[in-house]
This record gives sequence, structure tokens and C-alpha cells, in this order.
Amino acid sequence: MREYLCESTRVSSIRLFILGSLAQHGEMHGHQLRLLAEEEHVALWTDISVGSLYGAIKRLASEGLIDVVRVEREGNFPERQIYAISQAGLRVLTTMRRDELSNFLLKPDPFDLALTRLDPDRLDDLPSVIEGRVLALKLALREVARLNAGALPYLSVAEKFALNHREHRLQAEIAWHEQLVAAVPEIIADEVRRREAGHTDRTDGTDRTDRTDRTDPSDPTDRTDRTDPSDPSDRTDPTDPSARKAPTHV
Repeated sequence: MREYLCESTRVSSIRLFILGSLAQHGEMHGHQLRLLAEEEHVALWTDISVGSLYGAIKRLASEGLIDVVRVEREGNFPERQIYAISQAGLRVLTTMRRDELSNFLLKPDPFDLALTRLDPDRLDDLPSVIEGRVLALKLALREVARLNAGALPYLSVAEKFALNHREHRLQAEIAWHEQLVAAVPEIIADEVRRREAGHTDRTDGTDRTDRTDRTDPSDPTDRTDRTDPSDPSDRTDPTDPSARKAPTHV
């Protein structure tokens, strides 16, 4: 399972758009492809930057996935190269269509990690931070819905579903965040409790890292008070006057 974006990576998206458009509509020049992208409002429901189309066209041509079939000039406009998808491009397009339709991508949200690493000194800020995210999501949903409403009349049935996908994802995000808002008091209480428990462990001597008064009999390095009879350096010499025990007089 790859990371989920509900859209391809930017590079594969733009390649799929160009190859798919040429396969569906036939020969086109770069400006026609740009107009098609604007007409289909791809910026609303894909990660494609319309301005990057021309560079992508050149890369596809250099890879042999599209061919220049002729050069045209209209009036005083500069010459324009007309492109068609090549046989190699058709094979790549077939693979891309299958992969992008079948692959499910789930991208982790960095917010989730931040939620598990809260600043213990700023827990009081958490409610306003989460509420701010909910507000931002609702504003985004409102804007997406407005743009969708203007574009939907001009789209095919499949394009309408693709456009609505983003709207449904935002609705799901808002629903999850509203549940989180309701749970914020519980989250804060739990964080405080865990912090106090950790502080108690460190001050009452139960800290697992504070074991200086313990010895491990199975640890050969933890035997400072023992002698090893097999170690010649750890024996006393009875003939050494300095090693003899002083007599005890009663």
C-alpha cells in the first residue's frame, strides 16, 4: 500500500493527463493541452500545475512517448509543434491507467505525530489550535463546494465524481476533527496525569534508570566487591609480609 493522496504524484499526474488527452482527443499542440486543462478545471481536483504542462510535454517527447507529427503556424502566431501519442506512449498509458486506478495510497498526516508529542507547558492552547484547524477545514470545504458548483455543469460523469472526491475528503476530515474537539478535555487530563506519574517515578526512587545501588550477579562487570579465585592478580601471597594479617592479642 502506497501513501494515499487520492491523487497521483505530481509527475505521474501530469504525464497521465498529457498521454490520456492525446489518446482521447487526438493530435494537439501545447496550448490546446493547456486550454483543455483549464476547461476541465484540473487544478481543482488534481495536483497538476497548468503552467508546468509545457515542460512535461518536452520531457515526454524526449522519452519517445509522444511524437511531433508536424509544425503549424496560424496568422501571426509563432509556429506550434503538433504532438501525437506514440506506440511506446500508449503502452505506458495502459500501465499508468491500471496502476492509478488500482493503487490505494494512504499518506500519514504530520498532525497525528504532533498530537502525540504535545508540549506539556502549553496544553491550555490545544483547544484553540484544534478549533482553528476545524475552521480552516470548513472554509476550505466552502470554497471547494463553490468552485465545484461552477465547474460541474461542464464535466462528464466521471469528472464530476473525481471533482466531488476532494469535497468528500474534506467532510470526513471535519467530522474527525469535531470528534477530536470533543475529546480535548480528556486528552489534556490524560497528558497531565501521565506527566505527574512520570515525575513521581523519578522522585520516589522508582526511576528505571536510577539503579546505582543495585548489582547484577549475572553481569561480570558488576562484581566490584568480589574476588575471582582464578585471577592470579586477585590473590594474596602468604610469603609477602605486607599481605599478612596482623595478629590479634587478647
